[in-house]
Amino acid sequence: MEHAFSESNPELSRRDFSIILAVVLLGVGAYLLASALTYRLGFPLDDSWIHQTYARNLAMEGRWEFRLGQLSSGSTAPLWTLLLVPGFWLHLGPLWWSYILGGGALLGLSVIAEVTARRLVQSYKPKLPWVGLFFACEWHMLWAAASGMETALQALSATAVLVLLMTRSHRYLTLGLLTGLSIWVRPDGLTLAGPVVLTIVFVEPTCRDKRRAVLAYLIALGALFLPYLLMNLWLSGTPWPNTFYAKQTEYAAWQAQPILDRAGVLLIQMLTGPSVVLLPGAIGTALLSIRRRDRPMIAAMLWCAGYILLYTLRLPAYQHGRYLMPAMPIFFLFGMLGYLRFVGSSLLGPYQGLVDKAWRLSLVSVTLGFVILGALAYANDVGLIESEMVNTAKWVDTNVPPNAIVAAHDIGALGYFDDHPLIDLAGLVSPQVVPFMRDQARLAQFLNDRGANYLVAFPNLYPELAQHALPVYSSGGRFAPAMGEPNLTVYCWSCR
Repeated sequence: MEHAFSESNPELSRRDFSIILAVVLLGVGAYLLASALTYRLGFPLDDSWIHQTYARNLAMEGRWEFRLGQLSSGSTAPLWTLLLVPGFWLHLGPLWWSYILGGGALLGLSVIAEVTARRLVQSYKPKLPWVGLFFACEWHMLWAAASGMETALQALSATAVLVLLMTRSHRYLTLGLLTGLSIWVRPDGLTLAGPVVLTIVFVEPTCRDKRRAVLAYLIALGALFLPYLLMNLWLSGTPWPNTFYAKQTEYAAWQAQPILDRAGVLLIQMLTGPSVVLLPGAIGTALLSIRRRDRPMIAAMLWCAGYILLYTLRLPAYQHGRYLMPAMPIFFLFGMLGYLRFVGSSLLGPYQGLVDKAWRLSLVSVTLGFVILGALAYANDVGLIESEMVNTAKWVDTNVPPNAIVAAHDIGALGYFDDHPLIDLAGLVSPQVVPFMRDQARLAQFLNDRGANYLVAFPNLYPELAQHALPVYSSGGRFAPAMGEPNLTVYCWSCR
C-alpha cells in the first residue's frame, strides 16, 4: 500500500484522501455530539475503562497493573492499551485520545478499502472515493471508532492482512508481522494465519517456494507471538489473557443454545444496516472468485465465514455484534466489489441501468439512515454506561469507607474512578473465580472468605447474592429502566 495517497499515484489523490478524512471526522464527530446532547461524552462499554485503567497506571506509574501492586492480564488488547498511554502524557486521556485513535483506525480502514477497490476493479475510476466514503459512514464502524475499544484497530489489521493476500502480495515477512500485531490487538488475530498459509500452499509454484514462504511467515509471526505468550505467562501463569478463559465460562449458557439460533442472532446483528444491501454483491463476488479459482479471495472469504462461525460457537451477539465487527469490513469489501463489477456489466440487458440506480439509491439511503440510527444507539449506550457504571463508581469512591473491600462484576469504571481493594466477579483480574463464576453459593462463600464488605451488581445478575445483602445505593439512571433493566445497585455485604 505504499504511496497510497501520493499525488503521483492515480489510485488515490490527496483530494480523495482529504474527502475521506473529512467524512471520518464528521461521522465520529456526529456520534460524539449525539452522546453529548443525550447525556454526556463517554464510552458505550464498561470494558473501555479497563483499558484506560491499565494505560493510566502504565503511563503514570510504569506498571502493567489494573490495581497497583497486583500483576494481572485482564487486558485482552495489550497493543491497544499501549497506544492509549501517550494520551495520558499529552493530557488527552481518557476520552479524546481514544477517539483520535479510533478515528485514525477508521480512516486507515476507509483508505485501504478505497485503494483495494481501485486495484481489483479496473473500471472503478470515480470522481469521488465512494468505497472509502461508504466505510467512513458505515454505522458499525463509526460505533467501533468512538467506543474506546480496540475493535476498529482489529478490523484495520485483519483487513490489511487479507487485502495484501487479495492483491497478490508475496511479502510474507510483512504478513507475519501484521498477523503478530493483530494478536497483540486481540487473541483472535491468530486466525489470520489460516488464510495466509492456505494462500501460500495454493499460490506458490514449487514445494521449495512454499517452504520458504511458510518459514518466512512463521519467523515473522513468531517474533511477535512468542513475546505475547511470554507476557501472559509472566502476568498470570497462562498463555492467554484472563479474559479469554473468563468469557468461556461466563457465556456457557449461550454455548448451550442450538447453533442455528445462535447463528441467526449473529447474522441479524451483522446484516442490520447497509450490509443487507451489499449481500447480493458479496454473493456475486464469492461465485465469481470460485469460478475464476481466485484462491487468495477464496481464502479471505473462508476466513470471514470461519470468524463468524467461531463467535457463533463461543460468544453471544450483543452490543450491536461488536465481536463480529473485525470481520465486517472484509464482508463490506466483497459486497462493494460485487456491486462495482455489476455496474460495469450488461448482465440484465435493458434493465441494467434501472437496477443499478435502485441499488445505488438503496445503498446510499440505508447507509445514511443508519448513520443517524447508529448515532442514537451509540448515545444511549454511552448514557447507560455513564449513568450506571461511572456514576456508581464515583459514588463508591466518595461514600464507601477507606480500605473497604468491594466486589463487582463490571470493574472497568470502578477500576478507573475508585481505588478501593477490588474483587472481580467476572474473573478478569481475579482469575480464582472463573471456575465457579456462575455458582452463586460458591461466590457467596468466596466473598466471605475474602472479607468483602460491599457488592456492586445489577440485581438480576446475582439474585441470590442480592437477597442476602442490604442495598445502600441505586444509580437512579434513566437509561437502564428504559431498556427494561434494573439500575446498578451497591449492597452492603459485610459493612464495617
